[in-house]
Amino acid sequence: MSKIPTPHINCNDEGLVAKTVLMPGDPLRAKFIADNFLTDVIEFNSTRGMYGFTGKYHGKRISVMGSGMGMPSIGIYSYELYNFYNVETIIRIGSAGSYDASLEVYDTVLVTEAYSESTFAKTAFGIRSKSLKSTNSINNKLRKAANKLGIPLKEAKIHSSDVFYSNNANRWLDVRNKYGCKCVEMESFALFANAKASGKKAACLLTISDSFISHEVTSSEERQKNFTNMMKVALELANN
Repeated sequence: MSKIPTPHINCNDEGLVAKTVLMPGDPLRAKFIADNFLTDVIEFNSTRGMYGFTGKYHGKRISVMGSGMGMPSIGIYSYELYNFYNVETIIRIGSAGSYDASLEVYDTVLVTEAYSESTFAKTAFGIRSKSLKSTNSINNKLRKAANKLGIPLKEAKIHSSDVFYSNNANRWLDVRNKYGCKCVEMESFALFANAKASGKKAACLLTISDSFISHEVTSSEERQKNFTNMMKVALELANN
């Protein structure tokens, strides 16, 4: 019996999905990338509003698909892409809140490692580490792409959090000071765990959307349409 379509990806032809997938959290950001950067676009998924598209960037095939919010959501979609659609590399492109004055709003961050209190990796795969690294070979390609485009990258260990709201207003300070995390998001740790367990590759580029230091905040529309530097760097990977 065919393993596709999967419960969450409405595509019965694995060949429609490229070997490299860019994965923003917001499905509308996936649509924005397809509409503004790709040619010869084919939609391969819209199940539960989670858009997926494959197209060409400078003649090379690449896919983009929303992951939804949080580790359980990206955990499902990235697992199915890796294990049922033969995807080799997933690059998360998302937003993050800065824990450190060195990361300012609109900065582009290359994630080298993700710390989390989450039990995702332990429960799913028996991986007990609380910190998981991205794939260095992909990071090197992203560094090369950013340099070619003249887009500065700031590298950081990050916090992948299970919670957005907390009664402990200073929790972020504890995580920053104890674990050396410079910003926070909610997905990368699960993506890195899936890649590790599946023998695949994963990386993450983030744009700082708000700051715990300066208290600057971007709007949801700005996050959807104006975080283009990380998109361009990730797309350039298709040319390498």
